[in-house]
Amino acid sequence: MKKPFPVLPVNAVIMVSLVACACIPIPDHRKLAAHDLKPPTLLGVEPVEPEKVVLRFDEPVAVVEGTILLIPETALKEVVRSEDTLVLEFFDAQTPGAEYQLEAAVQDDSGNSMNFITRFYGFNPNVPDVLINELTTRGSSTHPDLVELFVCSEGNMAGVCLYEGTPGDWDHRFMFPSLHVKKGDYILVHFKPQGIEEEKNETGNKMESGGLDASPHAYDFWVKGGSGISGNNGVISLYSNPAGTILDGVLYSNRTSESDENYRGFGRASTLFRAEELVYAGGWKIAGEEVAPEDAVNPDGSTATRSICRDSNSTDTDSAEDWHIVPTGSYTFGELNSNEVYEP
Repeated sequence: MKKPFPVLPVNAVIMVSLVACACIPIPDHRKLAAHDLKPPTLLGVEPVEPEKVVLRFDEPVAVVEGTILLIPETALKEVVRSEDTLVLEFFDAQTPGAEYQLEAAVQDDSGNSMNFITRFYGFNPNVPDVLINELTTRGSSTHPDLVELFVCSEGNMAGVCLYEGTPGDWDHRFMFPSLHVKKGDYILVHFKPQGIEEEKNETGNKMESGGLDASPHAYDFWVKGGSGISGNNGVISLYSNPAGTILDGVLYSNRTSESDENYRGFGRASTLFRAEELVYAGGWKIAGEEVAPEDAVNPDGSTATRSICRDSNSTDTDSAEDWHIVPTGSYTFGELNSNEVYEP
């Protein structure tokens, strides 16, 4: 008869297990923790010269050979590594304002790698000074929503971007093609086109475009598929390109800080975000520590023919003090602004 297998007490089993484990060397996790395992991060991309683009990372990196791909195809001359930046130098100049897609892989000094895809816009060395000069946010079927820009210095509009909103959050945007402008020129951007053949983007002849409120004295442009601008509460902003610096901006609202509890009175998270982004970019001045509807231009009283505009000198202090509403029929899109003020 076979003897039964002896059953050990639980504490004995645990003791045996501990003795067995004690024979196995325990790895030194301190060495593993000290090793850099974090991949690099791309912080930004910026064209700095017609033939150069700078990539900024959170640590020194090198490009993995053979991984750079540019669309449209652009011949790469060399890549210069300098601390936490990589400078891409091309044989030919970028097309001002054109969109480029860059794909590459980089590796840090510890061997951690990262693949990325990013976009940038061709370097424009001659961006003009431009102001948002007049607008209607409460357009009609015969006078739809419209924004006028006033050119303060000669330059090229290639890549300049006008937003209903800001680069971080927008409903409509228009990116300009190459257009040489001179001081004193006017540009009209129509935010609610009819979609008819006569509506043409003018890059030469100011008389070329038809359509509602097209001006023979200004360059007319049409936001394709545009449905108009928010009537009471919003931001219009202008940037040198979609990833560039702010040129101008307008915050408007007929609300107050007491209008709601959740969004500091602006009514929506997106409007509050846009207001904060405009202020952070230096495009609007505020009275307190946080932006509020009271800092904005109040559009109440404006209509399709009572526009919101600057004075005839296009005074610009980045505040609501620059703006007034003109009397009925005194809108001046494409011409010198009116100093008349609407009295309810």
